[in-house]
Amino acid sequence: MRILVTGSNGLLGQKLVALLRTQPGLTLIATSRGPNKLATLYPEVRFVPLDVTDGAQVAAVLAQEQPTHLIHTAAMTNVDECELNQEACWIQNVTAVGHLVAVCETHQIHFTHLSTDFIFSGEAGPLAEDAVPAPVNFYGTSKVAAERLVQACRAPWAIVRTVLVYGVAHEYGRTNIVLWVRDSLRAKKPIKVVNDQFRTPTLAEDLAQGCWLVARHHATGLYHISSDEMLTPYQMALRVAAYFQLDSALIEKVDASVFSQPAQRPLRTGFIIEKARRELGYRPHSFEEGIAEVARQTAAT
Repeated sequence: MRILVTGSNGLLGQKLVALLRTQPGLTLIATSRGPNKLATLYPEVRFVPLDVTDGAQVAAVLAQEQPTHLIHTAAMTNVDECELNQEACWIQNVTAVGHLVAVCETHQIHFTHLSTDFIFSGEAGPLAEDAVPAPVNFYGTSKVAAERLVQACRAPWAIVRTVLVYGVAHEYGRTNIVLWVRDSLRAKKPIKVVNDQFRTPTLAEDLAQGCWLVARHHATGLYHISSDEMLTPYQMALRVAAYFQLDSALIEKVDASVFSQPAQRPLRTGFIIEKARRELGYRPHSFEEGIAEVARQTAAT
């Protein structure tokens, strides 16, 4: 197997590189826009610069590297930024997927595409793979359009949808709910956390494992990859406070309506993951185990 990963500088991309580099009989090619953030951590991993929005570059790199499998993690995922910069969002989340699909068809590369619970309306959850998309923001709209391109692909394809991914990455600017709550409470800073949104939070290592299982099994079709614990961000925050023995009185329970954000969020999503368990042998961590893993990785900070 030769697996090419797009977006290797991102949270999921970094976890995939860490996981795949240790697999016997597998050649890994990491690609990302910009310099390789993992060069000092994993100098043995082949890195090729790749801007997935450049169709000619996509064609050249895939022809040169000849992967058997491609895992596409690169995307514009900041939901409010997507709402405010819709053209940029479309180019990164839809146009780029069109480039990748075309080249995967030419070379018959197995294509795994990452998608999101934000393709759904939020009126019901948890959701199985056959739930009907009905996005409430432009990010979700772009990801539905990308899914349709993938589903029309004439090479083997899989779509991995996920929910509220959290974890620790190297030289990564964005935070996540576990570190945000921990660091705020350590600083004795009061925080407002919503209690009317429901999700099945996903440890980044679990998502990487799910993508690897899809590639390893040469699986095709739709897969929901997350945890199986339905929690509100407020409930997650309470568990983070308890784990780190911090003052939960600083956490104020609020409704999403108190925040004025450019993009609407679906209220209730979360996934049913029985298909991934049954067909792939996928086994996620519990949220407590996920907190412990984040704590272990940030012990030096």
